[in-house]
Amino acid sequence: MKIRFYNCRILAMDGSAEIGEGEVWVDGRCISYVGKGKGSAQAFDREVDVQGNLIMPGFKNAHTHSSMTFLRSYADDLPLQQWLEDKVFPLEAKLTGEDMYQLAKVAVLEYLTSGITCNFDMYLDPCQVARASADLGFRTVLVGAMNDHSQSPDDLERWYRELNGYHPLISFRLGFHAEYTTGRERLEAVAGLAEKYKAPVYCHNSETKAEVEQCIGRYGKTPTAFLDELGMFRYGGGGYHCVHLSQEDMEIFRERGLYVVTNPGSNAKLASGIAPIAQMLGMGIPIALGTDGPASNNCLDMFREMFLTTALAKLREQDAAAVDAQEVLRMAVCQGAHAMGLPECDCLREGKLADLIIVDLHQPNMQPINHIPKNLVYSGSKQNIRMTMVDGRICYEDGRFFVGEDPEEIYAHANEIARRLQK
Repeated sequence: MKIRFYNCRILAMDGSAEIGEGEVWVDGRCISYVGKGKGSAQAFDREVDVQGNLIMPGFKNAHTHSSMTFLRSYADDLPLQQWLEDKVFPLEAKLTGEDMYQLAKVAVLEYLTSGITCNFDMYLDPCQVARASADLGFRTVLVGAMNDHSQSPDDLERWYRELNGYHPLISFRLGFHAEYTTGRERLEAVAGLAEKYKAPVYCHNSETKAEVEQCIGRYGKTPTAFLDELGMFRYGGGGYHCVHLSQEDMEIFRERGLYVVTNPGSNAKLASGIAPIAQMLGMGIPIALGTDGPASNNCLDMFREMFLTTALAKLREQDAAAVDAQEVLRMAVCQGAHAMGLPECDCLREGKLADLIIVDLHQPNMQPINHIPKNLVYSGSKQNIRMTMVDGRICYEDGRFFVGEDPEEIYAHANEIARRLQK
């Protein structure tokens, strides 16, 4: 399908935060033109008057657990370990594959309303999340969640081989849940897979002080140093949360080119702490943003994550100039794409995949128009998302979903599952 977007403000995110004016053309899955208005001499299937609103690349939610929607607001305001052991783990043990498939769809709908065009998902059965995303036309990168109780190195290798050819919208990365849930033998097997496939590896890393202290007690090293010693990060990868990294850990991240995926909403809600984002940026460590799951955030909203990333960094540093909003916007768009291995989705440029959004500037929270990139971070919200396009297909527009299914039926399935699991 050929679509022409005209009368646009354009934030291409291709190395500059400058706002241009003109048109964006989409031909099939890809962007075919970004620039000044050229009229409509060629035939388009649809022409969209953007009405002076903003067109930009979609947000990349770089850490999620989509199928955990059934736990949203079910187990809140509890200490982390009690939350996990008394509420989360017992209900997760009851999940079927079909449950995970249906529950992931709810998350996909929420991603679309937040201008998210891709997520980086870790959960018990990546095949079910892959199926849900592909069926709704959403882009998802899956990552292994192996630990001592779920999944195996053989599973990771099978998924790596199968899911990377499953569907154009789906890919898979090697990963495991965390050092504290995974024994050394299994970790060594993952490092072996990384070497075999010359592939990056991702995991939860240094989310809490207790996690770091316990790892030092077991191995005499922090999680980052221990995993690096095993050869886990020889080909890159990254860590989710990374709240309590030591100076040595950050040096390893920098040397290995590892991505920090920060999750400020979840870290704050679970009282895990505030990551040293300003220091990481100063060291040249690449940072992406993620919401974490709908049980620990509970909102899959990148606008909120952007604001919290800069606001909490300023609070931590006691410096209102720390972590500029434009840098945070780059984390949410470009760095997220790179962390997931999707450089073809990182900006608006001819030949790039057409994963883009339209942001409504004709709302009071976006007026007057002084500095659009900073306004997105400091006052933007879901209400400003007019359209979300994934892979050249409009999936959400003006409050309506175009995913091939009735949202109310998706919600009804999710509520039935939640009631059954909570009995």
